[in-house]
Amino acid sequence: MAVDAERRVDDTLRQAERGGVVADASPTSGLVGALVSPMPLYIMRRILWGVFLMFVVSALTFLIFYTFPSADPAALRAGRQASPALIAQIRHSLGLDKPLYDQFWIYMKGLVLHFNLGYSYQNSVSVRSQIFTRLPVTLSLTIGAFIFWMLIGIPIGIISAIRPRSRVDRATMGGALLAISAPVYFLGLLALLLFSNIGVFHLLPGAGSYTPLHSNPKQWFLSLLLPWIVLAAAFAAFYARMVRGNLIEVMHEDYIRTARAKGISELRVILRHGLRAALTPVVTLAGLDLGLLLGGAVLTETVFNIPGVGRYAYDSITNSDLPAIQGTVLFGAFFIITANIIVDIIYAFLDPRVRY
Repeated sequence: MAVDAERRVDDTLRQAERGGVVADASPTSGLVGALVSPMPLYIMRRILWGVFLMFVVSALTFLIFYTFPSADPAALRAGRQASPALIAQIRHSLGLDKPLYDQFWIYMKGLVLHFNLGYSYQNSVSVRSQIFTRLPVTLSLTIGAFIFWMLIGIPIGIISAIRPRSRVDRATMGGALLAISAPVYFLGLLALLLFSNIGVFHLLPGAGSYTPLHSNPKQWFLSLLLPWIVLAAAFAAFYARMVRGNLIEVMHEDYIRTARAKGISELRVILRHGLRAALTPVVTLAGLDLGLLLGGAVLTETVFNIPGVGRYAYDSITNSDLPAIQGTVLFGAFFIITANIIVDIIYAFLDPRVRY
């Protein structure tokens, strides 16, 4: 037995030498192996790609709004009856009389080194401070709507998938089609007309009634309830249809038949085996939608007059406030790119078929 053990050791060593493998149990080799493994390199590539995309978005936004402006910011700030001398003075104070490449260099240097998004042409207030002040409002709207559409869309999709072509399925999928087809601003105006304090039923506060959470939690909840429902309607309908289609497809897989043949209850088969596979693309899409809305739900915030990032972007576009437009565009791009990176990393962990 000792001879056999020695032979096995010798064979292992010869195989390691032929494959160029040298055994090293030192902590340094383990650390180096972890750093050069595919997953950290994949994450680094995704982060670097995200940084490059942010640079491209900032450059394109700058070129579009500064090369093809809809109005002269200096003239807008000077007023209707301003003299040419005053307009020229304001243009000089804003740096608009410098060459385009100088303006872009100053902008990118401030953005990269100091995260400086510039100052508003309307009131000379820092765009970064304006966005951060409005960010909690947008977070409240987005997270609340996200909870609503996940709690509504996924159960409806499961029920429709369990009983396809039934009356319940036809009713829910018909309602989902209507919710997807209706624009957000139409649903918002209809909700205000029917359920706000100036509408037909006087059930909930109307537009412009937003109250911060720290001031009055109850009023905060009531003021956002109607916007949550309106914003979540189209997303919940889309998710319900996606869950239904995925779950119907998964329930015909071989491993589902095997689980049923083992005598597992139908409810457990659906929830533990079927739904687990059907929700993978839903989770991916949820991360992207959440990142998109964190950049500002423009239509919902505008209809309900909610002082969030989306409303700030709308006002900036209306007033041709170029630094504010750039800031909100970059802010939205940051959340979308970050959500994409997080989703890609999660997918790489969950699905071994993803190539690094």
